[in-house]
Amino acid sequence: MSRLRHWLILIVLSLSGGIIFLLPFLFEVYYRSVADALGVSNTEMGVLFSAFGITSLIVYFPGGWLADRVSPRKLMTSSLVATGLGGFWFATFPAYEIVVAIHIFWGITITLLFWGAMIRVTRNWAPADQQGKAFGLLESFRGVGEAGTHSVLLVVFAWLGSSVMALTTVINLLSLIIIGLGILSWFVIEDLNRADDEVPRVTLKMILDVLRMPVVWLISIVVFCAYSAYWGSFTTTPYASDVFMTSVAVAGAISIGRQWLKPAAAAAAGFVADRFGIAISVMWLFVVLVAGFVALALLPPNPEQFMLLLIGVAVTGMAVFGLRGIYFALLEEGSVPLAVTGTAGGIISAVGFTPDIFMPLFFGVITDAYPGAEGFRYFFLTTAVICGIGFCAAAAIYFRYVKR
Repeated sequence: MSRLRHWLILIVLSLSGGIIFLLPFLFEVYYRSVADALGVSNTEMGVLFSAFGITSLIVYFPGGWLADRVSPRKLMTSSLVATGLGGFWFATFPAYEIVVAIHIFWGITITLLFWGAMIRVTRNWAPADQQGKAFGLLESFRGVGEAGTHSVLLVVFAWLGSSVMALTTVINLLSLIIIGLGILSWFVIEDLNRADDEVPRVTLKMILDVLRMPVVWLISIVVFCAYSAYWGSFTTTPYASDVFMTSVAVAGAISIGRQWLKPAAAAAAGFVADRFGIAISVMWLFVVLVAGFVALALLPPNPEQFMLLLIGVAVTGMAVFGLRGIYFALLEEGSVPLAVTGTAGGIISAVGFTPDIFMPLFFGVITDAYPGAEGFRYFFLTTAVICGIGFCAAAAIYFRYVKR
């Protein structure tokens, strides 16, 4: 394979892996606009993404199994095209029950078909001693795709007057981009790239062996806590608009600005992790997150503190994106066999991404029950406690599998 083709695979994989999630995560930038267009409460918004999260939880494991057995090119192409078609339907803002069904559909197309294939192709992309680099670059390029796409679409949204029609246009354009990436993936993504990946197909015994690996469950806890922090960082958008009383456009700009930190944070974390160790890097990032979320919780809710809010958003955002750039590289440091990458990734994802189920619902319920700054304060402090648990899990990996 040529060097150009080698890097083209990672770029297409990363852009697809970032942009495909923008539809179910649309509220990250357009939270208030989506809620108003659908005419729903914070709790009902939480239910929408919980529907996506519950579906994902159910299909993560079979998705990992599928990734170990089916061509990644076929899985990714079908996933991207189907997800984009669902986006066209969502853009019509149908009845709330149908919107819930669309989020369930996205849980299947994105999690069952795409996620495990993306992890497998990424791990195949680089040798064993460069896994931090591979996953760091994946997350970095995903960040470029997400932030770049959101930046362009936010300009379109503002230019069209931030109306329901503008939001419809944004969703349709995003859906079209995702379908285009699906077509491109068919011509770029290859199936297997590493010689040591030529192994027997996954058997029931191999699956049971993976389930017995303590490191798989420790990585699951790390991902769970990091992903909870990811959800915590999402809420800085409604925090800015609902508590600091910024406009929807300004709150969206803050969210996109945070996303632009992702490429540098994820890439830097990958290279640092390869140099100093993955588990030890994860531990320090959790320390930063605990401090960051506590600071956000204690921040006085007045416009004079707006600059401190931006600093808090930046610090927590960089730490979250750094973690997301390297936590799957713990598979290599924990000596999980390459042959069961998809299966291990499915188990880890099934546990690690359960915050998709309860974090949005918890946020919606607590901010409806405690309006204003108080609800956000409780939410941020809860997130800080979860990050402390993540530190403990990363420390267990370090002392049991690295420093021995």
